[in-house]
Amino acid sequence: MAHIIILGAGIGGLVAAYDMKENVGPNDKVTVVTENPYFQFTPSNPWLAVNWRSRDDITFELKTYLERKGIDLIVKAAKRVHPDENRIELSDGESVSYDYLVIATGPKLAFEEVEGSGPAAHTQSICTVNHAETAAKAWDGFVKDPGNVVVGAFQGASCYGPAYEFAMIMDTDLRRRKIRSKVPMTFVTAEPYVGHLGLGGVGDSKGMIESIMRDRHIKWICNAKVSKVEAGKMFVTEHDENGQPKKEHVLDFKYSMMLPAFKGVDAVFGIEGLTNPRGFILVDPFQRNPKYKNIYSIGVCVAIPPVEATPIPVGTPKTGYMIESMVTATVHNIRLALDGKEPDQKATWNAVCLADFGDSGAAFVAIPQIPPRNVSWFNKGKWVHLAKVGYEKYFIRKMKKGNTEPIYEKYVLKLMGVTRLHK
Repeated sequence: MAHIIILGAGIGGLVAAYDMKENVGPNDKVTVVTENPYFQFTPSNPWLAVNWRSRDDITFELKTYLERKGIDLIVKAAKRVHPDENRIELSDGESVSYDYLVIATGPKLAFEEVEGSGPAAHTQSICTVNHAETAAKAWDGFVKDPGNVVVGAFQGASCYGPAYEFAMIMDTDLRRRKIRSKVPMTFVTAEPYVGHLGLGGVGDSKGMIESIMRDRHIKWICNAKVSKVEAGKMFVTEHDENGQPKKEHVLDFKYSMMLPAFKGVDAVFGIEGLTNPRGFILVDPFQRNPKYKNIYSIGVCVAIPPVEATPIPVGTPKTGYMIESMVTATVHNIRLALDGKEPDQKATWNAVCLADFGDSGAAFVAIPQIPPRNVSWFNKGKWVHLAKVGYEKYFIRKMKKGNTEPIYEKYVLKLMGVTRLHK
């Protein structure tokens, strides 16, 4: 009998748990270890932060749905992974042993890297449902007494889509309230240009995003490094193409949401051979750690190099389709390992994304994610907003049913008019 542990229960971890259970033998055991008793649909957090959603709309308790599938659940934080001993030390001092481990923790949010940042200080976040709820309460106060907004992503960030989404969603909400004219908005990003997205751009993303932001009267500062944030003030150094300081900005704000840089969670950080210096999990082409062959990893916690050198550090995003393909490869390869065979399934590291802009949106496909590409497609329109709403409902419904059909293949790609992605 083999014991497979899935560490984390986000979009990657929950799908992996369901899929793994369907592929193991009757005597094998699948356990999910997570610090939260609920699943959260993270892509909906920008909506929650302006009160277009409630917490109940985008979360559900894990226990009932996992039990239906015969999957065990341990609701405790992992204190430390001990790969040489095949065990996870939990926050209460207990341990759980595994034969195979799938790390799907997501990232640690590195707010400490920018003084004064984060929900505990002076900027909001939409990275978790708790952060989005806090941001929503602040938004309620802001719209009663509006002023300057600063939105974007700090240096080293790797997930830029939600920053653009939230800027546009705030713009839409303010226009609906008929107070947009009272809110000067500045987008601050480490990207060398708007629409870079951590991907070196996709199609005409630069031109399209610039046009959208001009239409919505959103100014921007690129190649930006934030030195510190104080109450109502953000200190930003704009750099030139060689990475040299070009201009100092002190931006006043009444409301700010800035995405942080990511790093690996404390439970794995600094384990030689398991992680890179930032704490992200090292994997081979089969999603398997090169040193610890019974450890696999999926999602945002996987180490992926930047697509290109930039004046200010810019990370590479892990989009939903990529995570979905990581899950499929991981489950197949663990099944092969259980049968005494070598892994042969590789994830298709392609980038596919729907970005909601409140009343419209943008979608892109990058195949492969790292250039040069076979496909580089970027488009926009109201259909993207409608597609993102439908995707949310579709995904949550499927997760409650424990359905492991490839959601991007079955839903998102069809909406885009894409019927097949080549590796």
